[in-house]
Amino acid sequence: MTTGSQTAGWRVVTPAMRRLLILAGVLVALAGIQLFVFSERTERFFAWTIDPPLTAAFLGASYWSSAVFEFSAARQRLWANARVAVPTVFLFTVLTFGVTVLHMDRFHLGPDFEAGTRAVTYAWIVIYAAVPVAMALLWWLQSRQPGGDPPRRAPLPGPLRLVVAAQGMVFAVAGTALLAAPEAASWWPWDLTALTGRAIGAWLVSFGLAAFHSLAENCLMRLRPAVWAYVALGSLQAWALARFPADFAWGSVGGIAYLVMLGSVLVAGVGGVVAIRRVSRTSSP
Repeated sequence: MTTGSQTAGWRVVTPAMRRLLILAGVLVALAGIQLFVFSERTERFFAWTIDPPLTAAFLGASYWSSAVFEFSAARQRLWANARVAVPTVFLFTVLTFGVTVLHMDRFHLGPDFEAGTRAVTYAWIVIYAAVPVAMALLWWLQSRQPGGDPPRRAPLPGPLRLVVAAQGMVFAVAGTALLAAPEAASWWPWDLTALTGRAIGAWLVSFGLAAFHSLAENCLMRLRPAVWAYVALGSLQAWALARFPADFAWGSVGGIAYLVMLGSVLVAGVGGVVAIRRVSRTSSP
């Protein structure tokens, strides 16, 4: 984290934005427990029933990687080093709220469900209705803070830029296709419903935005939150596949493409961590 003596003249993260990022991190960490730990019990512990379990594990892994993203951003003192998380989180919450409204009939709201299950569902709806509004307001207030950004240093290495650009395109195109027509997603390597397809699509489009934002920042020192989130995302999604291998179409074109993307996420994440540490060692105090 940048020290106070190194922030003179630079825009810092406001306390309100920091608290929101921490709160959002806590909420997605809890969602990750519901989905990754209890992947086969979503009919009781989550807002809607998810089948096959690999879908729940995918969503849970995405939520836990988002927790890493948000907590890491909240630790940054300079706004330039934290802001990569904010547009991504904002877009994801907006898209997920839209998916929720569109498929409200699939949610655990009726009297047939246990009180605890209904409470989880109502909490889901309230959170996704409130967080985008709060984030938009605090983002606007953050933009009005005095100061500027420190000069960029340590641009992304060329090979890493190419990988991230390709990932951003794939994430954006695949996510948009799932949001628009999940029923036609026969290319996805496991079975999806309209709701789960769109839920995954919201994540993919958001991953795409994070990738493009990282390219726009083009500064390793500003991308610590994204780099660590990438490491978490690749590792956790690999773990999800190891837990539910029977749900995955390993020999399909979609399955092979998914594995290539997963490998590239891990390589980019680890490569980013190594590059940041190298820059940190060679920089003057």
